[in-house]
Amino acid sequence: MLLVECRNLKKSYGDRLILDIENLCIYDQDRIGIVGVNGAGKTTLLNLLSQRIEPDEGWVKLFGKCSYISQLEPPEEKTIQQEMASKFKVPQIYRESMSGGEKNRFKLAASLSQNNAIIFADEPTSNMDIEGIQLVETSLAEFSGALVLISHDRDLLDSLCTKIIEIEGGKIKTYSGNYSEYIKQKTEERKLAQFEYEQYVKEKKRLEMIIISTREKAKSMRKTPRRMGNSEARLHKMGNQKAKANLDRAIKNVEARIQHLEVKEKPPKIEKIKLDIGDVQKIYSKVVIEGKGLNKSFGEKVIFKDAQFYIENGAKVGLIGPNGCGKTTLLKMILNQESPIKIAPNVRIGYFSQELSILEENKSILDNVMAESVYGESFVRILLARLLFKGDSVYKKVRVLSGGERVKASFAKIICSDFNLLILDEPTNYLDLNSLEVVEEVLREYEHTLLFVSHDRRFINSVANQIMIIEDYKLKTFKGSYEEYMASRTEVRDRKKEQIEEEILLLETRLTEVISKISMSSRKDDLELLEVEYRETLRQIRRLKNLLE
Repeated sequence: MLLVECRNLKKSYGDRLILDIENLCIYDQDRIGIVGVNGAGKTTLLNLLSQRIEPDEGWVKLFGKCSYISQLEPPEEKTIQQEMASKFKVPQIYRESMSGGEKNRFKLAASLSQNNAIIFADEPTSNMDIEGIQLVETSLAEFSGALVLISHDRDLLDSLCTKIIEIEGGKIKTYSGNYSEYIKQKTEERKLAQFEYEQYVKEKKRLEMIIISTREKAKSMRKTPRRMGNSEARLHKMGNQKAKANLDRAIKNVEARIQHLEVKEKPPKIEKIKLDIGDVQKIYSKVVIEGKGLNKSFGEKVIFKDAQFYIENGAKVGLIGPNGCGKTTLLKMILNQESPIKIAPNVRIGYFSQELSILEENKSILDNVMAESVYGESFVRILLARLLFKGDSVYKKVRVLSGGERVKASFAKIICSDFNLLILDEPTNYLDLNSLEVVEEVLREYEHTLLFVSHDRRFINSVANQIMIIEDYKLKTFKGSYEEYMASRTEVRDRKKEQIEEEILLLETRLTEVISKISMSSRKDDLELLEVEYRETLRQIRRLKNLLE
């Protein structure tokens, strides 16, 4: 069933054409992810399709009701049922005092409560911890209507989407499959474009060589010999003229073939970023950060209670835990070297914060990055180009940059400076998927110690070789990837499940024995004690079965 239809859609802001779409249809079974660089028009497209804004040209028809989950605006409905509030762990009434994660969970609950035909969702997992993201994923997977989603969470796009719409240069292109399938198709497109360009260049060169050789042939045609008579010379000249005319015609034909060749533009070359150690000072200690007997609280809120941890030289540690558990607090304790935290000698810490405070507002991007760079300008420009600061855009002043551009510029400055320990707090916030994957690639190649906080599951899995978890006011370390950590948790749960099932089986066997004794009691049996045991055994069975649900 058709839910959304649009034709000849155009939307501009000032003199910039943001979107120019010939046609787009959305049906009741569609699960669409919208991707594109920052500023490409993803949110604008969502607003047009949901009729929240009007196009400059063309039209949009919306059949049936829709829900809209906005990244920044409050929900359309401010009250939800108790059942939904319990499921999403939020109050029944929306309040501005709620945390960012709570607001997004409330918006999702409110949208699902409306049971509309289509949900438009703009970054529904922003400000959420991993548990919250998984709740969004599960809830939207269970939603039976159509879904149009903007997200930089690649796992979410893989899990929920069956189509990807890419916005580039105001135009849209639709790819079948989830995000991973889209990346495969884009890779094949790039390979095909490179092949077609090479074939075009090869054929053009071949035709140009034919022209050159034909012209040379025309030049080398013999002049009339002196010994010839007038009549013979005239015939010879006529023959030459005819041959030259044929050669000129052949040249024009080849030139026409060149003009009719389908021009193939050279695909942009993606430069590989290789981080050499350069002049960065080495750390010789085996352990770079250590904390023992860590205690921290804010009023009555306890963050750490006799916690301990250590980070080895060269480790890439992903710090995870629910919102409010103390991740940013731990990073600041390390930066301030609060007792009893110890930092190894020669450690130079580069800190990426969500406040993006390391950039000088009145300097250009290039000047900011080069100020403390241990790399030459050539490398810095390659890195900035990969982060979509191309050509003269490196001279843009920081004060005019968007949130996403500031994140990219801050990251470039930190990665190029002479730090040997990076501490990054949510480095992928506000990044488009292209830039996110560049940051990911650079950090995989990074040869020094790294401690970072992120809620992006694929990013953590790609970069970290150790996971540090904040749980029950303690710090626990798992040596391995995020995927391996999650597999180990599942294994522990499965093992506990087996133990519980075995315990239930034993209790049910005993319950059968007790029931048998009650129904066929002898004088030696104490019926009152058997009744007590029956009730207690039944209570234990129910409790254990609840643990399995």
